[in-house]
Amino acid sequence: MHGELQELGRAVKQVQYRQHRALDSALAAVGTTLAQWDALRAISRSPGASARELAAATFQTEQAFGTLAGRLLAQGLVERRPGHGRRIEHHLTGAGEDTLAAGHKVADAVLADCFAALPAAERATLLDLLRRLTPHDDTH
Repeated sequence: MHGELQELGRAVKQVQYRQHRALDSALAAVGTTLAQWDALRAISRSPGASARELAAATFQTEQAFGTLAGRLLAQGLVERRPGHGRRIEHHLTGAGEDTLAAGHKVADAVLADCFAALPAAERATLLDLLRRLTPHDDTH
C-alpha cells in the first residue's frame, strides 16, 4: 500500500511542479514572478493583512515574505501602512492591481493548458477531492 500512496504523492508533486514552472515562465512576460503574483493575490484577498498573515497565505516564512514584500514595495506594487499597535498593513497600489490583473489572464491561460487533458467534469471532481484533503485551508 505504501508504494501506491508514495506514487500518488509524487504525482501530485509532479503536477504542481509542472504548473509552477509554466506559471513562473509565463508571468515573466508581464513583469512578475509566481511568488510575487501569489503575494499580490493574497494582499488583494485580504487588504490590510499583516506580514504574518500573508506569509501563511502564501506558504512562506515571515522572513521570506518580508523580503518579497520589500521587493514589491520597491517596485511600487504594494504599500505598507501603520495598523493597530505595531501592526503593519499591506495594500496594493494601482500598479499592483494592474500587475495582478495581467497575472490573472496569464494564469488562466497556463492553467487551462495544464488541465486540458481533463474534461470539465473530471476537473470538478479533482478539485472536490483536493478540497477534501485540505478542509480547513482557505488561504488559496
